[in-house]
Amino acid sequence: MAVFRDAYDPLLMRSHSVMSPDARHALPGESAADVAARAVADLHRLLEQKHAQIAAVIVEPLVQCAAGMAMHDPGYLRALRALCDQYNVHLIADEIAVGCGRTGSFFAFEQAALPGQAALWPDFVCLSKGISGGYLPLSLVMTRDGIYEAFLDDDVARGFLHSHSYTGNALACRAALAVLDRFEQDDVLRINRQRAVALTRALSPLNDDPRVEHFRHLGMIWAFEVGEDVAGPRFAERFHLAGREHELLIRPIGRTVYLLPPYVLEDSMSRWLGEHVIATLDAVTTARDPDADPAPEPATA
Repeated sequence: MAVFRDAYDPLLMRSHSVMSPDARHALPGESAADVAARAVADLHRLLEQKHAQIAAVIVEPLVQCAAGMAMHDPGYLRALRALCDQYNVHLIADEIAVGCGRTGSFFAFEQAALPGQAALWPDFVCLSKGISGGYLPLSLVMTRDGIYEAFLDDDVARGFLHSHSYTGNALACRAALAVLDRFEQDDVLRINRQRAVALTRALSPLNDDPRVEHFRHLGMIWAFEVGEDVAGPRFAERFHLAGREHELLIRPIGRTVYLLPPYVLEDSMSRWLGEHVIATLDAVTTARDPDADPAPEPATA
């Protein structure tokens, strides 16, 4: 995303970008798995040519969040693991947003394995946000023993000396342990599956709403696009402000409206949330008229 990258561009090493497995890229007659297969082929071509100069592949498993909640078939992750093994390239899973139960499993990457198949894991996993339940800021990186041992050394010239003033903050780490205890004791993942049913039901009118495109749901993530011809200019800003009027704190990404509710969501709150999201949509869109002139292009800053 250029808006996040460009400010730091002079400091960054050059990287390669490959086709996203985003299921919204499906051509007529294609499934999400077909899109993933095309994305795998694109990555395969790059690794075949450049693997000797590539240290790692970085992926946000199952949902690429800042790109508009782009969801993809888990088969992409299986193929990604196989390609990285084939070309001796590390695989990094950015699970900062999608980890800690957000996609229905504690780690999103868990869903890469087929039923009955041994677990498939990346070489690095990045976690943050949900690991402390939002009470204190904490981020961590997990890696394989072989990689960890490669930079574990008493010799400061060989050891990996990356730290800051808050490294290993005891209080933040204790908050994370409390969150992990809660996951185990309260069976959070199972209860989340039950709670998700209520919000999916509350949002179900959007499935057939002609203003809505690509309504989708995974775990505790819901998202949909609002048609360009009914969204109007400055849609995200107007939706956010209208949401406040309906007691919602909601911030679309472009024309993508998404919900990542807390895990304490009760059924009554799910019904309320669904009603207020739909009311907000009604407040900022016009009815889709196939005979109407196209909506004007949004103004640019």
